[in-house]
Amino acid sequence: MQRKLLLSALLTAISSTAIAQTELETVTVNADFRATDIENSSTSVSVIDSIELNKRNAQHMQDALNLAPNVNFASGASRGNYVQIRGIGERSQFETPINPSVGLSIDGIDYSRTGSAGLLFDTKQVEILRGPQGTVFGASGMAGMVVITSNEPTKDTEGYVSQGFGSYNTSTTEAAIGGTIIEDKLLGRLGVHSHQSDGYITNEYLERDDTNNQDEMAARAQFKWFASDTLTFDITAMHIKTNNGYDAFNLENGYTTESDTPGKDALDSSALSVKATWKINPAVIMQTTLSASNSDIEYSYDEDWVYAGKFDENLYPYNYFDEYLRDRQNSTAEVRLLSSEQGRIFNNTTDWVIGAYQNRQDEGLVRNRDKDTADGNTPTTVTTSQFDTINSALYGQLDYHATPALTYSFGLRGERYESDYTDSNGENNQVNETLFGGKLAAQYQINPLHNSVTSLSRGFKAGGVNSSPLLDSQYRNFTPEYLWNLETGLNSSFMDNALKTRITVFYSWRDNPQTSNSAYNPDEQEFVAYTGNTERGYNYGLEAEFDWHLNDEWRAIGSLGLLQSGLSAYTYTGTYGEEFFIAEGRDQAHAPNYQFSIGAEYYFAANWTLAMNIEGKDGFYYSDNHNETSSGYELVNASLEYAENNWTLTLWARNLLNREYDVRGFYFGNDPSAEYASMVYTQKGEPRMLGLNFRYDF
Repeated sequence: MQRKLLLSALLTAISSTAIAQTELETVTVNADFRATDIENSSTSVSVIDSIELNKRNAQHMQDALNLAPNVNFASGASRGNYVQIRGIGERSQFETPINPSVGLSIDGIDYSRTGSAGLLFDTKQVEILRGPQGTVFGASGMAGMVVITSNEPTKDTEGYVSQGFGSYNTSTTEAAIGGTIIEDKLLGRLGVHSHQSDGYITNEYLERDDTNNQDEMAARAQFKWFASDTLTFDITAMHIKTNNGYDAFNLENGYTTESDTPGKDALDSSALSVKATWKINPAVIMQTTLSASNSDIEYSYDEDWVYAGKFDENLYPYNYFDEYLRDRQNSTAEVRLLSSEQGRIFNNTTDWVIGAYQNRQDEGLVRNRDKDTADGNTPTTVTTSQFDTINSALYGQLDYHATPALTYSFGLRGERYESDYTDSNGENNQVNETLFGGKLAAQYQINPLHNSVTSLSRGFKAGGVNSSPLLDSQYRNFTPEYLWNLETGLNSSFMDNALKTRITVFYSWRDNPQTSNSAYNPDEQEFVAYTGNTERGYNYGLEAEFDWHLNDEWRAIGSLGLLQSGLSAYTYTGTYGEEFFIAEGRDQAHAPNYQFSIGAEYYFAANWTLAMNIEGKDGFYYSDNHNETSSGYELVNASLEYAENNWTLTLWARNLLNREYDVRGFYFGNDPSAEYASMVYTQKGEPRMLGLNFRYDF
């Protein structure tokens, strides 16, 4: 009730403020086949620009996701590496290879299985697309996409340098410079980023406050080469190196730990992308994109969460360290033909796109698990595996302009998925599937101020194989999942474009939804996690966003997401062989019934801006295979900015009221003193963070 009253009071205060005719800037969405104004987009999308990112000192995509309606994330690492959109998305990865429900693209490079790469330095904007993106992104975007776009090279020399300091010994340094390298031929931009923080966890046993630290560095070089009047190359080279600690869980669910062997959440990735845009003739444009990335990933943790000797041996304590080392190689080739305005077909009424796509990913895994690695003993290799996939696709889309106000879109994508899994336990498993998705949409311009969109889309995700040899044969494979989505939306402008709103209602139904389950092997007396399928699921709700320049002194911005979801009933086996029944229609995991973000900016004096934002969400189930839930919460964020000429000084705060909340939860037995009884264990979200940033733009 208090949360509803707070939200109501804020909305009332905003609506009662005097109105002035201040026009908002146009926001462009780049994630579709053609760039378009957000008001004319046929997809439910949120765009978070660099100004908003800087106000909250957002260093990683997890720092921005709460601004978008019906978007959640799961941690279980140093960062929120897994995204859920409208309640659908993975929450963790251990041995079993995963196919993502929500994709991640960074400057056109596919990082869909590597959320830790989502650093936000020299970023132009973050686009969050909700619902199936089957035509454009295929299997990577069944539930949606997160698309990060960097600042592009410019003709004029420009750039910035930035230095920030914050709580928990946080320091962030950034710089970027770009401009003309060869007149009328070559533009370039170079950006570098360094971020260090001790983190907010204290290890009492080791007497350290940096075992859950952040140590992140990245560099990006971009070039735009005008090879001729009709041929342009966009080249991006990127390197990301993170060496973050992972020491977040404890038996008391607090901000202190007792582990004797803290883990890591590390990434060492290099990537290259080359995009060629060729105007073949006045009617046809060809876009060819080649990209490749090579990533070494370490995910490790103290499995028992305590130090050796904490518990009496009569309680049968254990002392294990678990380590997952992945070598992930990803390459993509895509060729796309697009019509220009002169190339429209069917009596100059229809834009068209056709394309071919292939992605290859090779992922090698070494899992080590053993005792006392802190003492220098060599860990035992439990499993080595190789998971190789090839996705090949053909796609096309027609945009038929029936009248100046009415456009129909027809998109279709066929994708062939082939995977080969082998491991040191003798498993050899191939999955070969042909998957189809697409979109039908009708966009109607009611008048110059109101644009409506109705669409039916279908997304898909391939099946796969569970890696544990302890599973019975019936659990070794899981089947593809399909997501159908029907939605209608209205994008509007009011008061001479001073107020812009976007409202979408949607209904989605899932065929054979993939879920995280568990089984118990009585011979080995071990609990095994696996991916399975239920029969069906549904997700429906509402998403609303507004941006309102009330006058020259005030701006209000906000979003609201309402969500209902459910799965068909199913039974799974728990840690000690007990059976658990999940009731028909229970909410899906990480699918809060409501989310909101509401904020205001006050330009109270020359060069000064005060901004405040409140973001909140309802409680949600941590997993699909138990009934433990988080508590709802609200976070207050604020910033005070002073800008003079090219200098900007920003004082910022996240979670200003120091609200305690959880970003990941598990339910199992891990406490010897409680006879290993199953109970909920949670990872705490970020407490109050305060900081000061200096930035110089030139």
